[in-house]
Amino acid sequence: MSEEAAFLGRYPPFDGASADELKRLAEAARVVECEPGDVVMFEDGPVATELFVVRSGAIDLIHEGQTVEVLGPGEAFGHPSFLTGRAPAFTCQARERSSLIAIPAPLAIPHLTSEYVARTLRDRMVRVGHVVHAQGDVRTSRLGDLVHRPVALCRPDDSVREAARRMADLDVSCILVENNGGYGVLTDSDLRRKVVADGLGYDTPVSSLMVPDALTVPADRLAIDAMIDMLDAGIHHLPVVDAGGRPIGVITATDLMYLESRTPFALRRAISKAASVDEVLEAASHIPATMVAVVRAGVSSIDACRVLSLVGDTTTSRLIELAFLQHGEPPCAWSWMALGSVARRELTLASDQDNAFAYADPGGDEVDAFFKAVAADVNDGLERCGFGADNAEVMARNRQWRMSQSEWARVFADCLEQPDRSHLVRAAVAFDFRHVEGGLDIVRPLTAIERQAPDHPDFVRRIARTATDWATPLNRRRRIATAGDGTIDLKRQAMIPIVNLARFHAIAAGITISSTLERLVAAEAAGGLSADEATELREAFELIIGLRIEHQVACIEARRPPDDRLDVGALSSLSRTQLEHTLRAVAEAQKRLSRYVPIGM
Repeated sequence: MSEEAAFLGRYPPFDGASADELKRLAEAARVVECEPGDVVMFEDGPVATELFVVRSGAIDLIHEGQTVEVLGPGEAFGHPSFLTGRAPAFTCQARERSSLIAIPAPLAIPHLTSEYVARTLRDRMVRVGHVVHAQGDVRTSRLGDLVHRPVALCRPDDSVREAARRMADLDVSCILVENNGGYGVLTDSDLRRKVVADGLGYDTPVSSLMVPDALTVPADRLAIDAMIDMLDAGIHHLPVVDAGGRPIGVITATDLMYLESRTPFALRRAISKAASVDEVLEAASHIPATMVAVVRAGVSSIDACRVLSLVGDTTTSRLIELAFLQHGEPPCAWSWMALGSVARRELTLASDQDNAFAYADPGGDEVDAFFKAVAADVNDGLERCGFGADNAEVMARNRQWRMSQSEWARVFADCLEQPDRSHLVRAAVAFDFRHVEGGLDIVRPLTAIERQAPDHPDFVRRIARTATDWATPLNRRRRIATAGDGTIDLKRQAMIPIVNLARFHAIAAGITISSTLERLVAAEAAGGLSADEATELREAFELIIGLRIEHQVACIEARRPPDDRLDVGALSSLSRTQLEHTLRAVAEAQKRLSRYVPIGM
């Protein structure tokens, strides 16, 4: 069987085709090689005549100028157009260097089951509808859900200097003044007009400038009503209070105007158009609320992670552009790479940033110093936007993760040839990588090295052993064992073990894709996992990521920083049973790795 035929047989809609059918499809197909930015189909362009299957790389589905979905290896496009005889609904553009298998429509149609067509059409319409248009509607959103900035407080006798410093520290445009059981308000506009313009001293007490009796509203008040209140009163800041009358934040007129267009598309557009880092930060401050809207609109957790990853990519790209405006034109070709969950497009609201930088040979101290300054600005900007700094400093500002193209090739080769503990740790991070920005061709040479892993049995054995480093939270009776507070860490005790298993089986088979689900599908097709094992791990991944996203959204709704500490006692009996079954399946999958390295060695 040819390589193209074998590839097609791994993925729907051809995974049920016979060997002869796959052979006919492969013989009739043509291979299309795409460079970044190449357009394969145009929205409202000619009707498609072929089914395109992504062989490698990534294809953006773009609707009305915005990316709706990113298709990876095994995913197909073109069939909605030739099945309906209508113009394509999306522009299909190569996100990176990509290879496609183009199959003539008449040969593809017999394999397009109604289930497959319905599922793919539904998924894409969900993304165009819910993901694109999911938003907090100004008519039904409540103010408490819109608060995304901390509240600044002071006393009437505090000086203007103290109030201004507190506002600057919290990056807010007004401060509330505790005033005889109520609240006054002092805005940055007041400071400009009354202090700067009128020449008042910075020791002037706040009570001399504030609006003494600010209108306050309860957190459950509808946004549309609050908008009318603000218009009637001619004000731009509205303090929001809890049931006990204590302030939880301040809603501005800008917040309510932004609400009408608070979608992932509007968010990404605002970030990409930001003229300064401060404007990027302002736009990115709406990420948590937007993700809550996406999830509450019914979008799957896996899709929500992909949306957040796309927003993260947009934020990264804009911060890089702004950094170059600050530091000047880059001295050579370069590539910014996402690592870890960002690379896998499995980013959550509690994930850290993981990234790396590559630049063209020969590099040198001067070149590295330039990109170090750029990387430091971007890493700092991402952290301020809510993408936390990695505790292990797996970030481009760190010299270990910023180097020339040849240095990167040497690091990848050393991981295979000298699999000591440090190289195994690096492989576990670096082998999950994805090009985000820049023109340096770094993906091809690194994936070529990664693909050689099966030829290094010692590396495979050792990476198998490291895949069991993160244990699932089960006691000797195979029941869930929680920490003293009744919680488990969904990331460390559930998600990482699954991700590590998928990575191992992909590496052992020479598979270079990064997505956990795609790795499991490909590993099954390559014979590294049985159908039952692959299914169990896919279902485990989907359950855990669903629990993580739901928990993190609940944290945001409760105005707590999102984390991964799940209160197991708060789960329903059915959910707890499902979680326990899932953790046992993952533990069994780890145990089966003893055939590579006996447990205990």
